[in-house]
Amino acid sequence: MAVVIPLKAIALSPGSHLAINDVTWEQYEALLEELGEERRIPRINYCHGSLELMSPSPAQERPHRIISDIVKILLDAQGRDWEDFGSTTFKKPTQAGLEPDTCFYIQNAERVRSLMRMNMDEDPPPDLAIETDVTSRTTLEAYAILKVPEVWIYNNEKLKIWLLRDGNYWESDSSSIFPDLPIIEMIPRLVKQAFQEGSSKMLRELRQQMQQEG
Repeated sequence: MAVVIPLKAIALSPGSHLAINDVTWEQYEALLEELGEERRIPRINYCHGSLELMSPSPAQERPHRIISDIVKILLDAQGRDWEDFGSTTFKKPTQAGLEPDTCFYIQNAERVRSLMRMNMDEDPPPDLAIETDVTSRTTLEAYAILKVPEVWIYNNEKLKIWLLRDGNYWESDSSSIFPDLPIIEMIPRLVKQAFQEGSSKMLRELRQQMQQEG
């Protein structure tokens, strides 16, 4: 006899995740509806029948928030438009659904700035997604299905840049969004500085530096 446990009854400790196989798209959609749109924990990813529930720890949450602030300063210094869509749920019906740690529309900022809901059959994917401490094997596969052109993964004080080419991700030494900046070295250094000196101090100094160089 199968034991059925309501997912609302499952408590994930910070930094843990739960993987469930053989989940239908309809079950995934029903779970999202049951937990509600205002939910922030757990984060839920789905890819080809695999469902993952993740509860971020402070050690995971803080870096991506710092990196998000850095990205905004860099884009502002270059006079580029952007829209921060945070951990919005993105879905490609029957195939994949995910909630990034944070994500940005840059090239497509104007197209999405007024949108409150995303339809991946009509709307463009984020131009940049940022993840911290990814342990899921299916995360990049889901991003590929959604056709997100660039994904940053920050883990163990290192940054990896993944660029989408011909439907697959390839690790890159440079960012297509910031081709003239040493992003791989820059981001870990600034995150470390934020932890040592404080985020506000680091961001002020970065903003001043970019203004001087501009």
